[in-house]
Amino acid sequence: MKWITREHPKIDRIACPWLIKRFIDPQAEIIYVPFEEVLPKAEELNAVPFDIPNVEHTHYGDECTFDYLIKKYNITDPAVKTMAPIVRGADTDRHEIAIQASGLWAISAGLAYNYKNDHELLEKGMLIYDALYSWAKHLQKEKHTQQPFENSLLNVFKTFIRNKQAEGKEMPSWVQELKEMIQDHIDTNVTLKELSKDLDINPSYLSREFSKHFDNLSFGDYTRKLRIERAIELMSNPSYSLTDIGYLTGFSDQSHFTRIFKKHTGISPSAYRKNLRKK
Repeated sequence: MKWITREHPKIDRIACPWLIKRFIDPQAEIIYVPFEEVLPKAEELNAVPFDIPNVEHTHYGDECTFDYLIKKYNITDPAVKTMAPIVRGADTDRHEIAIQASGLWAISAGLAYNYKNDHELLEKGMLIYDALYSWAKHLQKEKHTQQPFENSLLNVFKTFIRNKQAEGKEMPSWVQELKEMIQDHIDTNVTLKELSKDLDINPSYLSREFSKHFDNLSFGDYTRKLRIERAIELMSNPSYSLTDIGYLTGFSDQSHFTRIFKKHTGISPSAYRKNLRKK
């Protein structure tokens, strides 16, 4: 059977052909063409289109085409099931799904950079997924540091890193820059993904590491905390109404401001301001 998809593959369009050839259709012929030619060529060649919009074999919700093929063809191999979140995380830039996802993305991107011919790239990619399958099937419990002295050194190193972080001596350079950027955007609805572009840091990494350096809070909770602190500062100025303060601290409307303020302080903004006037 012929299977056809768009050219210049990286993750899903290499992982899916591997899955097809190893578990669905060993004699499959994989065809790569420009995006606009996929459907016309599929009809002309009687090929199955995959990993493009508006066909059966494609992404659904948060899942990628690799996931769909597993469900469609009832593939129950445990190693393939282990591979699925790794492929999904790499293909959708959600590296937090599986710790191996960022590594798969790095290797795949490098492979695509080195090999411009799609079929040569597929040939090399098949080796990558054969290796990933072998790891998932036989080697998940294996660790690179197998010797007792290696484990001892690793434990010492981990303890040293934890202690240094606790002392605040190993704070990454981007942390202070990000704090200043958040302060500058306290009255806007800027996202962590947008800030990651300015920092030139992978957004998934930034999201994963954020709470370690920002009071164990998520980005949303941290920015809301800063907004409430700023709102409290502004309340001492009688020229600002509560509506003004909500606007100046980036809340979408008065009810949103009131709800978040009460969540953080235990009382409403109006009650808080009355208490300030009594002092």
